[in-house]
Formats: sequence, C-alpha cells, structure tokens
Amino acid sequence: MATIEDFEKIDMRVGRIIEVEEFPEARKPSYKLTIDFGPLGIRRSSAGLKPYYQPEELIGRQVVCVVNFPPRRVAGFPSEVLVLGAMQADGRVVLLQPDRESELAAPIA
Repeated sequence: MATIEDFEKIDMRVGRIIEVEEFPEARKPSYKLTIDFGPLGIRRSSAGLKPYYQPEELIGRQVVCVVNFPPRRVAGFPSEVLVLGAMQADGRVVLLQPDRESELAAPIA
C-alpha cells in the first residue's frame, strides 16, 4: 500500500497543450506534445493519444501532468512530463483535465 507521504512526493500540475506534432518513430501511435505550465515554463511529453484524439482537439486543452519524474527518452525524444489519463476497459485513454479553467501550474491536491 502507498502512504500519504508517497502520494505527496508526486507533483501533479495543470498545463495547457500549445503544440502537437506527429511522432512516427514511437512504437505505439503517439504525439509529441508541448505543454505550457506558466511559471514552471514549457515542457514536452510523448503521449500515446493518436488513436483517441486529433491534434485540433488537443491544442488549447488543459491537462493534468506529473512534472517531477525524471525525463524519459522515447524513440530519442526526451519526454519531460507524464500526461495523465484514465485507461478505459477497451484500451482507450481519456485525458484528465480540470472541470473549469485553471491557473497554469496549479498543483493537484
């Protein structure tokens, strides 16, 4: 079991997707996302969302991300944050987002 102390180590923040690029080098159908975290700056992420979202659905969308994991290389691309989504029984991903417009970099509590 995880403790509250374990949970408190995870830094989850609200960001806004500002750019979406195709990522054909990734093993599963993915995009390279550029995400604005306001005072925390711009970060990039590889996200296996291509089967579920079109780029125009993603640009401007607020998302919830883990921002304090070490960068992970995906097909040579440094993925700096983990974009969070709910995994559906059929394998689809549904992105997590605030239910109202949020300040960028607002912590998830």
